[in-house]
Amino acid sequence: MDQQHRSRLQDPPGHRYEGSGPGTYHGSMLRIYKVLQIKPLSERPTKPTTASPSWSAQLMWQMSRNRVQYCPYESATINMLEFPLASSGEHFGVVRRFQPFIDRSLERARRHAVTQPSVTLSVWIYLLKWCHSKLCGIIHHVDGNNLYESILMQLTDTGNVIIQARLTTGEDEAFQSRVVLPLWKWIRLDCYIQNSKVVLDETWDDKTIKAVYNFQENIRYDDTDGYFVIGGSKYMPGIHGYFGPMKYYRFGTKEVRNQLDPESALQELDKTHQECWEIKALTRAFLQQVTESHLPTPINKGVCTPHFVRLSGQFGENICTQTWTWEKQLDYSTLFNFLQTKEEEIRTGSLGMKELRSTLFEQAVNTMFTVDQAQHKITSTSTALLQISSCFGNHKASLLLATIYLSGLGQSVNRRQGHVYSLIGAAGDNRFALMHAGYKHAQGIDGFPKDLDMAYGYLSNIGAQTNADSSRRHENKQYTPERIYLSNEDFLRTLTEGTGDVIEYLKFQAERGDVESQKHLGEILYWGQLGLLKDTASATKWLEKGAMQMEDPSVMYDYAILLMKGQGVKRNYTRGFQLLERAAAMGSINALNGLGWYHGIILKDYKNAVKYFKQAALNGSDDAMFNLGIYHLSGDNPDMPWRNETAAFQQFLNASRLGHIAASVEAAWYLSTGSLEGVSQDVERAVIMLKKVCEQNGHLGFMIKEALQAYLRGSWKEAFVKYVLAAETGLGFAQSNVAHLCEELNLSHDCQWRYHNYSILNYDPHPSALLKMGDYYYSSSSMREDSLSLVGQAISMYGRAALAGSPQGMYNLVVLAQQGHRLPSSIHGLFNVSHRDEQDVVVEKILQRCLEKEDEEAVTPCSLALLGVRMGKALRRMTQNSAQLLLTYASLLSVLIITVILPLQSFLEQRVPHHRAVALRSRTSSHVGQDGVNLNREQDGIMGGTLRVAGNQWLTILNGEQWLRQTGDLAVTLSGVCLCAFWTTLLYHLL
Repeated sequence: MDQQHRSRLQDPPGHRYEGSGPGTYHGSMLRIYKVLQIKPLSERPTKPTTASPSWSAQLMWQMSRNRVQYCPYESATINMLEFPLASSGEHFGVVRRFQPFIDRSLERARRHAVTQPSVTLSVWIYLLKWCHSKLCGIIHHVDGNNLYESILMQLTDTGNVIIQARLTTGEDEAFQSRVVLPLWKWIRLDCYIQNSKVVLDETWDDKTIKAVYNFQENIRYDDTDGYFVIGGSKYMPGIHGYFGPMKYYRFGTKEVRNQLDPESALQELDKTHQECWEIKALTRAFLQQVTESHLPTPINKGVCTPHFVRLSGQFGENICTQTWTWEKQLDYSTLFNFLQTKEEEIRTGSLGMKELRSTLFEQAVNTMFTVDQAQHKITSTSTALLQISSCFGNHKASLLLATIYLSGLGQSVNRRQGHVYSLIGAAGDNRFALMHAGYKHAQGIDGFPKDLDMAYGYLSNIGAQTNADSSRRHENKQYTPERIYLSNEDFLRTLTEGTGDVIEYLKFQAERGDVESQKHLGEILYWGQLGLLKDTASATKWLEKGAMQMEDPSVMYDYAILLMKGQGVKRNYTRGFQLLERAAAMGSINALNGLGWYHGIILKDYKNAVKYFKQAALNGSDDAMFNLGIYHLSGDNPDMPWRNETAAFQQFLNASRLGHIAASVEAAWYLSTGSLEGVSQDVERAVIMLKKVCEQNGHLGFMIKEALQAYLRGSWKEAFVKYVLAAETGLGFAQSNVAHLCEELNLSHDCQWRYHNYSILNYDPHPSALLKMGDYYYSSSSMREDSLSLVGQAISMYGRAALAGSPQGMYNLVVLAQQGHRLPSSIHGLFNVSHRDEQDVVVEKILQRCLEKEDEEAVTPCSLALLGVRMGKALRRMTQNSAQLLLTYASLLSVLIITVILPLQSFLEQRVPHHRAVALRSRTSSHVGQDGVNLNREQDGIMGGTLRVAGNQWLTILNGEQWLRQTGDLAVTLSGVCLCAFWTTLLYHLL
């Protein structure tokens, strides 16, 4: 205690120390003080607690004492797009949602900026066409009430940009830029929003044009309300072109940093489109000149004919003067050579620009492979033809080019070129290219970033197309995809050898009046199954015969639908309605839904329509569930005459679980946006839902059918091209078939394992692909240093195959477990075992499950392995008991005894007849000697003695052998008894 404190203690009670009066520190004549060194709080000794901490507090401390606490990094600058996005000009785009800041100070600033915003949006676009409707979306904001919010950036059909915003007063206001945006150029649009002021910078070719507009009031901007859409949505179409990098500054910025990478696919996209423009212009000029001249003469206006190209090569000089340079003609020499071969067709008018796209593709496929030292490689001529076909709008060629560049078939991998042609195909609205882009983004492979929002944008487009295609599924260009594996030789044999017999038998039974055969035959012909082409007329004939017997409600329903749609027969609503009523009375759920459709669409009787839909939906009709959902959306339900999106979504979701295409598309939209109250955003579920829909596309099924037919007739190269196009859409069994063909065609080893590996990335991979990859990892483990990790991957593959119900996967797991490898916990959960269980318990339970999956009547590897495991367990139990252990040893000795005694007995049985024969001959000789008349007595005496001695010796030998046999029989009997006791005990432990 310092002097000041001591003097204060001596002051009289009640004296005040504040101020500078007498008696205070400041009023004293002598002042003494000392500076105290105060320790920081972290270094002060803590006072021990007098009470024990609570159990929950102690648990939390134990869990968090070794954890390093850190604040998550939050940036106000967001990359809304980092990878190019293709926009086909349809009602589909990429949905982005923004969450509130976790940091309280940032969140306070954001909320304050709702009515005083300061934000910046920067987006690159590349326009192939101006808007084909009045307005197209570049980026727009939809709030929680499904109304447009700030900010909307749109493109007009004249190439101008419109900016629309919602003011703090609740009114909407917009302005239009006077600048017309160019086509086939990368354009950067920078939109600065500051309170009520909007500045729009439009930049291309290093030139910026600025537009400034002041709204009447401040702009209301809340980016956490609702969602943003890049491109099109269900409320407006998107632009036709591409989106480049897009940045969003939530608190604004003075300088936008959003430049194009000169080495990126964006610049390559521009270069490819410029080349396509030149190719189309060159081809038009060539076609026009050939058509007009009828002779291969020089084209002075724009191009030289291939004939003069050859002359130039022969004489070494350019004898043609026109606007197309000689270098350009050399660059496009493949096109010139192709057009030269088609001059006659061009002259007659049978080959024009539209026909060229398919002709070029077919020519490219026919010349795609060449044999070079037993290795099939893709030719450069074929690649050039595919590029030209892509320019003419054949986006199957675009997808095939993307596959060649991404997979490295016949050349080195070029991902940038692969991305370019992937984007070109998607922008062309091609079904397969859209599925390809969506699949790559969903998995994050081949250089495509994993982005489920972008995957949804592509897949929602093909999902809507699949829904539209399903109403025209009877067309010849559509087939239901059949999951046929080329590795299944037995099934393929039935397609080539047994299909005709099956059809003939069905026809025979159908002619006899068998309703089931008539229905089955009608379905096969209507859908084109079992390798047959579609025949709607014949299908209708058989379905009509089956329906008129009034026995099977399902065939009555099928024929009634054909009558109402007018497919293969003249439309007749009255007769169709009568059949539907009869089928519904006989218990057809689909007929109930058909009656609801008839009352709602034809009779406009919504009350009865809803009644029938409800009855069918309660009995499991997915069509009825979807129809109820539509009624809830439109407000046509008499029981609930208002728009009820929640009820509609529930019906759509229920129908989607049963595989309904249109319902899946609708449910996926709600899941992707999270715009419905009570429904959280789940983009991954929406993507999986749409992928299942896309795999039912009829045009995809048609291409797969063509691929299978090509394979069956021996055209493996054609089958490879068609299967590889299907495989690039993410179709699992097509990927397995491509891997099979890679092996058959002797392509690179990487080709085979690329598609096997991709097939296991699907949400429902086939067990055969998992087993293939497991074998690949396991075989590679013996040749690499990281063998343990590879074995772990093999176990994972086998485990996934086992989870899918594969007996081979289960057996492989057992083999690895017996080798001492640890099985993952997911395997334990599947087979109801614990990590504490012994290896024999785990192995036995896996083998039991394997046995359930296999053919119980046949001897299988799992049954033999299970028998071995159980016998091993029984033997170990026997060795734990001393008496049973002695019995085991005795049994082993018995086996040894039997092994020795039985051959010895067999040997003795072969010797006994010989000894008996010798003795018999001896006795016979003695009798002959006694009866002879010319024998000498002396000789007779000597020989008789000798014979008696020999007979005694043989008797002695025979007696010894008899003793040995008896002893052996006794030993064998005792050994048999011992073995019977052993096996009885063993069976007791087994059972």
